[in-house]
Amino acid sequence: MKKLVSGLVITLLLAACASQPKQEPAPVVDKGTPGSSTTTTPTTVDLTKGDTSAAKGYSPLTDPNNILSSRRIYFDFDSYVVRSEFNEVIEAHSKYLLDHKDAKLIIQGNTDNRGTAEYNLALGQKRADAVKKQMSALGVGESQIETVSFGKEKPLENADTEEAWARNRRAELVYDGEQTQ
Repeated sequence: MKKLVSGLVITLLLAACASQPKQEPAPVVDKGTPGSSTTTTPTTVDLTKGDTSAAKGYSPLTDPNNILSSRRIYFDFDSYVVRSEFNEVIEAHSKYLLDHKDAKLIIQGNTDNRGTAEYNLALGQKRADAVKKQMSALGVGESQIETVSFGKEKPLENADTEEAWARNRRAELVYDGEQTQ
């Protein structure tokens, strides 16, 4: 009887220690663009170490599977409040800046084409400053972030539709040396 109980205990312990099959991460919906419903599989990227793959042509900033490739923060009409759906993007870029002290970021505030040029320049600046304030709260130094407003001067779309206006109400995250659209 002792041998049977001992054998059963050993079998249970071995079964408990057996490795489980690796599960793939669940797909997530990209909320980066208003009206978007693209499904992607998230990738885990270790931002705690320096980018040793730059010599191989890889950059986490341009890898479409990396959250750092998300560079647009969208805003509601007549608002400069950062929507919570963009917190993860801002946190990832903040971590990148904290890990890469020589990196510099320009936050470009933009608006849709409604309103006066003066009003839109001020609103674009408030949007850029709101993103900067959130990054500063996460520990990013003032010397790494610059803000600028383009108001309604750099639209992504020139149409006068709700969809076009929604795409134009944004802050763009541009690293020093990069070009925007």
